[in-house]
Amino acid sequence: MHPIVYGIPHCDTVKKARACLSEQGLEVTFHDFKKQGVPAAELDSWLAAVGWETLLNRKGTTWRKLDAAVQAQVTDSATAKAVMQAHASTIKRPVIVWPSGKVTVGFTPEQWPL
Repeated sequence: MHPIVYGIPHCDTVKKARACLSEQGLEVTFHDFKKQGVPAAELDSWLAAVGWETLLNRKGTTWRKLDAAVQAQVTDSATAKAVMQAHASTIKRPVIVWPSGKVTVGFTPEQWPL
């Protein structure tokens, strides 16, 4: 098995992560949120592993463009999940699922189990 990188191909952070993993000689599987969607079962496991506060990207353009009422409704894992399923770009990227089952979010090589 090899790591699965979830994200959007044109995202600079995803590009950096994929390049870094490639430099380490790791073969990765890439899951494109735009083409393949957000897998509901995986989203549940990510939420359980890292928490909704870590997974939800409140700094991105997509979040800022959401109606203030929608933003205000996000108060827990269930409400965050609904927003992330409806708007994949509100998920902080990349999400990497490692062969060990560990989940990391963002470009954080120091947290990667290499």
